[in-house]
Amino acid sequence: MPERAPDAGLHHHDIDALIHARHRDPFAVLGMHWVDGAPYVRAWLPNASRVRVLARDRAHTLAELTRVHPAGLFAGPIAEGVAYRLDIDWHGVAQEVEDPYSFGAQLPQEALHRLADGDPYAVLECLGARPLVYDGVPGVRFALWAPNAQRVSVVGDFNAWDGRRHPMRLRHEAGVWELFIPRVAAGARYKFEILGARGEVLPLKADPCAFQTEAPPATASVVAPVDALDHFAWHDHDWLQGRAERQNARAPISVYEVHASSWLPTQGADSPAPDWRALADRLIPYAQGMGFTHLELLPVAEHPFGGSWGYQPLSQFAPTARLGSPLDFAAFVDRAHEAGLGVILDWVPAHFPNDAHGLIEFDGTALYEHADPREGYHPDWNTMIYNLGRREVSAFLIASGLAWLMRYHVDGLRVDAVASMLYRDYSRAQGEWVPNMYGGRENLESIAFLKRLNHETQYVPQRPGVITIAEESTAWPGVTARPEDGGLGFQFKWNMGWMHDTLHFMHEDPVHRRYHHHEMTFAMVYAWSERFVLPLSHDEVVHGKGSLLGKMPGDRWQKFANLRAYFGFMWAHPGKKLLFMGGEFGQMAEFDHDGTPHWNLLDDPLHRGVQALVRDLNRLYADETALHVLDTEPGGFEWLVSDDSENSVLAWRRVDGAGNEIAAVCNFTPVPRHGYRIGMPQPGQWEEALNSDAEVYGGANIGNGGLISTEPVPSHGRPQSAALVLPPLGTLILRLRR
Repeated sequence: MPERAPDAGLHHHDIDALIHARHRDPFAVLGMHWVDGAPYVRAWLPNASRVRVLARDRAHTLAELTRVHPAGLFAGPIAEGVAYRLDIDWHGVAQEVEDPYSFGAQLPQEALHRLADGDPYAVLECLGARPLVYDGVPGVRFALWAPNAQRVSVVGDFNAWDGRRHPMRLRHEAGVWELFIPRVAAGARYKFEILGARGEVLPLKADPCAFQTEAPPATASVVAPVDALDHFAWHDHDWLQGRAERQNARAPISVYEVHASSWLPTQGADSPAPDWRALADRLIPYAQGMGFTHLELLPVAEHPFGGSWGYQPLSQFAPTARLGSPLDFAAFVDRAHEAGLGVILDWVPAHFPNDAHGLIEFDGTALYEHADPREGYHPDWNTMIYNLGRREVSAFLIASGLAWLMRYHVDGLRVDAVASMLYRDYSRAQGEWVPNMYGGRENLESIAFLKRLNHETQYVPQRPGVITIAEESTAWPGVTARPEDGGLGFQFKWNMGWMHDTLHFMHEDPVHRRYHHHEMTFAMVYAWSERFVLPLSHDEVVHGKGSLLGKMPGDRWQKFANLRAYFGFMWAHPGKKLLFMGGEFGQMAEFDHDGTPHWNLLDDPLHRGVQALVRDLNRLYADETALHVLDTEPGGFEWLVSDDSENSVLAWRRVDGAGNEIAAVCNFTPVPRHGYRIGMPQPGQWEEALNSDAEVYGGANIGNGGLISTEPVPSHGRPQSAALVLPPLGTLILRLRR
C-alpha cells in the first residue's frame, strides 16, 4: 500500500497534484473528511502562513491546522464535525471565510442531463456565474462546460488570480465543472484557468456564459447582479401585451438602425459620455420624434475589437461594458418601450473571433468550432465557425438568443450572415469545403439550428410577439415560411436584392436610367415569396461605398432631389423599412465607428429637408393603412405605370382591402413633366399626401397644388385618368379622398 504523507491522510501523488494544480478531483481530498472515525479538515491555501478552523454558528475554535507541506497544504483533526469557517493569516492580512470545499454539489442531475441533451434552458439554469445563498452562506456558483479539460480553476480578484487556489469539481455526466466560492459578490472579476486536453495550461479564458464583462480592452468576466436583473422593475407590461399587434406582417414597421457607441452627438468636453443612460435621454426621443417604430442596435454583445462594430462577439450573453452595466441596458430597453419603440438586436451566431481569451480551442480541443478548417474557419472574416452539429454548442447559442429576449425584454433578433450559415461552400473555392452527408452544399446542421431558434423564440414564456429577421442574401426558399411547412421560420428577411438593384439604378446618371429601368421593378417579381424588410443598412455606407447621398449623381441640388425621390419610392414600396443612422438627414461621409453622425449638417436647409421628409414619410406610412396592412400580400399592390423606361417614370397603387387607397408616382429624371396622364384606379379627387419636391424638404415646390381630379379619359386600360405635373427627380404620394 502506498505510503501516506505525515498527518495529512493523503497519498503523495494527491499532494503533488494539488501543488502542481493538476488534481482532477479536489473535493476528494480537500474540505472535511473522516479519518479513522474523526473529523479531519484539509485546506489548500498557497502563500498562507496560518489557518484556524472556527465553528460557523458559534465561531469558537475547532482546531489550528498544521502546515503539512510548505507549498500551502494545511490539515488536521477538528473538535467537532460541524459547519465551519477558516480563519486565514496571509502573512499579516487576516481573512475569515467559509471553505469552498465544505459545500456539496449544487447543480441537479436532472439539469445536467438536459444540458448534455442540448437544452438551451439548462444552459441558462446551470452555466456561468450566479450569486446565491447556499446553506445560509452568500457566494457565487461558477459553472463551466469544458468536457475535455483535465482541470479547471476559477481565478479572479478574490484569489490573486492564482489557479492553484480554487480548482473546480467535474460533473462527469455533462463535462461541466462547478464550484461555489463563499463571500464572492456581484462585481468581482474572474476567468477560468484550464489545464487542456493535452496537459497544457491554456491562456486564461473568459466565461462564455458571463452576463457581464470588463470594458475592453480588458477581457475579464464580471459576476453580474443576476438577482437584480431577475427582479428589475419593468414598466413595459402594456407594451409587451400589445407587441404582437405591432410586430406582424400587417403592421407599420420602420426601423432606425444604430451603432450605439457612436450615435451620441459630441459638442465638446461637456458632452455626455456614450452610455445607455445618455442614449436613453437622447436617442429614444429622437427616434420617436422621427416616427420610427423600432430601434435596431448593431451587435451589443461584448466584443474585443471595436472596429468590428460588434460583429465579432465573444460574450454572447453580456451587453457591452463600453456603454454601462446590464442593469443600464435593461433600463434603456424599458425606456424605449415606454416611448412606444421596439428594440431589435443584431445577433451573430455565424462565427466568433479567435482571441486567445475566447472560445477558440476552449478546453484544448476544437470545442465550439469545427476542427477541420474547411468547416471551422471563415476566410472572409478571419474568424471561427460554430460547430452547430454539436448539441451543446447549438444550445449555447439558442440560450443566448433567449437570454436577450427573456432577461432584457428585447423585441426581436436580426440574425447576421444567415447565407454564410446555410451553404457549406460559402465564399470557398472547389476543394475548400466539405459536402454534407448527401454530397450537397447545404449546411444541414445550420438549417436545423435556425429552425429550432425560430421555434424557441416563438414560445418565449410570457413574451408574445417576438420577431426574428434574417440577413439572407441568396434565393434560399422559405426563409420566412413556417418550419412545419419546410421553411426556416423567420418572420422577416432583408431584401438584399431590392437594395442592390435600386441603389445601382439610383447611382446611374438619369440620362442612362432608361437602360436600367427593370432594376426598379424586378423586386415585384418575387415580392410575395417572402416577408421582406427593405434595408438601407450600415453595410451600404462603409468600405469605400460612400454615403447614400454620395451615391446620388449630379450636382448638389440633384443629389438631394435624387435621395428624396428614392426615399419616397422606398416608403411607398411594399416591405418594412430600415434606415441606418445618418441616412435620415443625408450624411455626406461614410460611417465612421470612431466618430459620430455629422449632426452639424442639420444647420444646412437641404439636410434638414431630408430629415423632415423621412419624418413625414414615417408618419404617413404609419397613418395610411394602405401603405402597410397588405405589405406581404399581392392583393395590396398593383402597377399603374411600370414600362415607361424612356421617361424613367413609375406609378403604382397600394390598398388595404378596406377601401383606403394610395397611388405613388416617381419621376427619376431631372425634367419636370407637365400633363403626364396616368390611368387612375378610382375616379374622384386625389390629395397630394406627400411631394418630395416640396419646398419644406428643400425642393422647388413643383406639383399639383395639393389636389387632382380624375377625368373620363381612358388611359393605361382604365376609364378614368388624371393629367399630373411630375416634379423633377421627385415622388408624389396621392391619397384617394373619400
